[in-house]
Amino acid sequence: MLEYDRPTALPDALRILSDGDRLVLAGGTDVYPATKAQILKQPVLDISALAALRGISRTADGMRIGACTTWSDIIAADLPPAFDALKLAAVEVGARQIQNVATIAGNLCNASPAADGVPPLLVLDAEVEMASVRGARRVALENFITGVRRTVLKDDEMVTALHVPEPSLGGRSSFLKLGARKHLVISIAMIAARVDTADGIVTGLALSVGSCSAVAVRLPAVEADLVGRPARPGLSAHISDAAVTDALSPIDDVRASASYRTHAAAELVRRTLEEALP
Repeated sequence: MLEYDRPTALPDALRILSDGDRLVLAGGTDVYPATKAQILKQPVLDISALAALRGISRTADGMRIGACTTWSDIIAADLPPAFDALKLAAVEVGARQIQNVATIAGNLCNASPAADGVPPLLVLDAEVEMASVRGARRVALENFITGVRRTVLKDDEMVTALHVPEPSLGGRSSFLKLGARKHLVISIAMIAARVDTADGIVTGLALSVGSCSAVAVRLPAVEADLVGRPARPGLSAHISDAAVTDALSPIDDVRASASYRTHAAAELVRRTLEEALP
């Protein structure tokens, strides 16, 4: 019989996780489709009953998003405009039934190149909080996912929260996703942008591209070039195709070729930036 635990307190969950190899399960929307056998072969640690891991709250240094917060929770939350990209991505995560159970941490831990939540969280400079019986630690999201289906999580660790620092709560953001159809589709390319302005000038900018490399990436050279320019329509004309594609390692798969992705990404970056402008 498959060993299964569903604790209601985080210390109990961490103790169980430390006892041996466990499959950490929250919403299960990525786990079950990837299961090729009729039953799970690994002992399961179901963390869906850990109330402390669900919800969005203000902290002394920014915003905390619990690991088990669902996409529906994010859609319904009263969040500043900097989170608009994350909300737009949340609407794109499957159908409503999926959004009601799929969790934000599960989306990250699955570490798919096409994970919708990653680009919006990258432009928010999100940090991933992990815990084990040995203690807690944080790493920047850009360092958390190391490749396709690979993260820095150790066997006895689980993600407990995401943290967005106070400086990243400012500005406006937007998100665009390109797929073979409008809804219920894995992306060919997706872009998130967050723009901070003061007195009509761009004072801060974050741009990220997902589904065009093994891991979603920021575009620091493009960002740096646009800071200090007037924040008005047409700003994106300063972004060349080469400036975007030089930062990518485009992938070929059944959804699109690497060549198509590079052209699409550059155009989407420009469109997303224009939508994020005040």
